[in-house]
Amino acid sequence: MNNIKQDFTIRDLENISGIKAHTIRIWEKRYDLLQPKRSETNIRYYSHQNLTKLLNISLLNKNNFKISKIALMTEEEIIENSRALAFDVAVNDEAINSFTLSMFQFDKTLFNDTYTKLLHQITFRDIFKDVFIPFLEQIGMLWQTETLLAAHEHFISNLIAQKIQINTEKLQSSVVNAKNTYVLFLPENEIHELGLLYLNYELVLRGNHTIYLGQSLPLNNLSYFFESDRKIRFVTSMTIMPYSDKVFEYFQEIDTILEGSKHSLIAIGKKTNEVKEVSFKSNVYLYESVKDLLKEL
Repeated sequence: MNNIKQDFTIRDLENISGIKAHTIRIWEKRYDLLQPKRSETNIRYYSHQNLTKLLNISLLNKNNFKISKIALMTEEEIIENSRALAFDVAVNDEAINSFTLSMFQFDKTLFNDTYTKLLHQITFRDIFKDVFIPFLEQIGMLWQTETLLAAHEHFISNLIAQKIQINTEKLQSSVVNAKNTYVLFLPENEIHELGLLYLNYELVLRGNHTIYLGQSLPLNNLSYFFESDRKIRFVTSMTIMPYSDKVFEYFQEIDTILEGSKHSLIAIGKKTNEVKEVSFKSNVYLYESVKDLLKEL
């Protein structure tokens, strides 16, 4: 745990909790809810415990607990009340807050209990679209503000990936004599696969045969499929890779491989904008997001 981020600025707290820095300062002065420390240069910083407490306070406050009432609670009461509320409510904003809390506390039980409560109210597809996607967008923002560490993202991403895989496995037996075959992979050194995993679920749900190859796959590893007589739709997703100066080159290589074949490529991600004006010789289809692709499937 030595590499886990332990100290946070007030801007970090604002980004994570959604509570304005001005409000956090008022709560400190008026109710003594947080006890920040100061650096040698007199800059306020907050501990991991402060962050956890603020997330709990935020959850309670968003659910009609007055801040004056929260201020009278002991540390244990704040934890108990927020945890009970997270388990009981577990819808949209509250669920996202609970998932955020579970991520920063590495709390698998809170994640699973929140997910189970959601599943009793809405379908897995709705959970992914209405809760997981906004949550993942929040994680992206936290990355940009350097608030989040890799350990946090890996922990929560693995939990979400498990839920997608479980739900996909439930569907596998229903795919019989599928007409379409999709081969899903990520470019070499690309590891962000949640979007592709979910797309795999949606394709199986629609009765398609899928072959999921996963992360970081060099193009030469696809030669078996390129040479197949069966029509194959390749699907890839680009978050980080290939780097911007290599995007055109990457598509050019695929275009050359697929030219003259009955295969096609579906590429997803904002990086596809860099080649959207290119005239391909093969069947290449570009989409900014999984959601855009699903509208056409």
